[in-house]
Amino acid sequence: MRDNILEQINNPHELERLYRGNKSTFKREFNALYPEIGGNETARVWYERLNYEDEEISWGTRNELSFVVFAALLAGLVAKIPTLAGISEENFFSRNISFIVFPFLAAYFSWKQKLDVRKILPIGGAFFVALLYINLLPNENESHTFILAAIHLPLFLWAILGFSFLGDGLKDYQKRLDYLRYNGDLIVMTTLILISGMILTGISVGLFNLINVNIEKVFGEYIVVWGLAAAPIVATYLVQTNPQLVNKVSPVIAKVFTPLVLITLVIYLIAIIYSGQDPYTDRDFLIVFNIMLIGVMAIILFSIIETEEDVESPFPHIMLTALSGVTIIVNGIALSAILFRIAEWGITPNRMAVLGGNLLMLSNLCIVAYYLFKGLKEKEGLEAVKKSITSFLPYYSIWTIVVTFLFPLLFGFK
Repeated sequence: MRDNILEQINNPHELERLYRGNKSTFKREFNALYPEIGGNETARVWYERLNYEDEEISWGTRNELSFVVFAALLAGLVAKIPTLAGISEENFFSRNISFIVFPFLAAYFSWKQKLDVRKILPIGGAFFVALLYINLLPNENESHTFILAAIHLPLFLWAILGFSFLGDGLKDYQKRLDYLRYNGDLIVMTTLILISGMILTGISVGLFNLINVNIEKVFGEYIVVWGLAAAPIVATYLVQTNPQLVNKVSPVIAKVFTPLVLITLVIYLIAIIYSGQDPYTDRDFLIVFNIMLIGVMAIILFSIIETEEDVESPFPHIMLTALSGVTIIVNGIALSAILFRIAEWGITPNRMAVLGGNLLMLSNLCIVAYYLFKGLKEKEGLEAVKKSITSFLPYYSIWTIVVTFLFPLLFGFK
């Protein structure tokens, strides 16, 4: 994007095309370039256009809004299938909960980016195959491979959503970063929408109770279900049409939570020594340990993505480097515990799934920590960290495919 802006700085038509292709990336790269091109009249006009603080919320085009409303209604309808069809909610949601949101988000990005049929068909085909597969997969006596497939299926669908988001920029690491950044913004916006929905639900139920009208059942079965299904879709629409709503909140969250997580993690490691518990013999403790590790890993990646190169203070960079180092220690403990359990009690689907995931995270963390440490002295280090993060995304996707689709076959659906 940076090179394209420089090449087309005197071509208003091409600049507009680049901007409409990816507004958030264009703005970020343009602002970074502006000190070099500020003498250009076109650049000055674009700078004012991009950085004008508009207090009003944009609702996009009528077609876009109609598409989102229709998608939200369909998502709610999918969530109501167990009630409408009279089937087991537990069986339906354990297999299909991911299909309530991911296909509609993928459809939104495919439509928004005007992807051609050659790209839409593989995306749609992947969703269809996954839907057919998970619903035909036997679940006898709560088999471990079925549970693993159900857990990893959302990650696979998340990867497919990424294809629709990236469009023609599959190899563009900036667009991959934008996808990760979108996920962070989506979490923030969806959380705000859900909190607002909870407040609205409480007020509505309370007001109707005052006049002796009980609406809790209607609200719970229809409004709440449709609201939960629609929230990520509406949140996506809002962050895409109004990037200014959360693009200042996410970096603040990242900067605040990084040192807090580091302190908590260090204290936790010390507490493990004195608690007498360890992940080597306590299976439940190991599960919680790995969940914590995944959460910390996500915070590290999110914080790096939201950290800019031109920060005046090195404190955020130092915190990220320290947190990465401590997390490598935690990952090493978890990995050694898995290997110990495999050596003592043999190979199981769960242990192999966790082993593969831990090896991937450890490899990713080591590369990230290396470039972070290097970046303390070299400004280019942080850019290299971001590239290393995006380069690892295909490997995570491949592992989710292996666990979801191959593990049941390899372990005989046990």
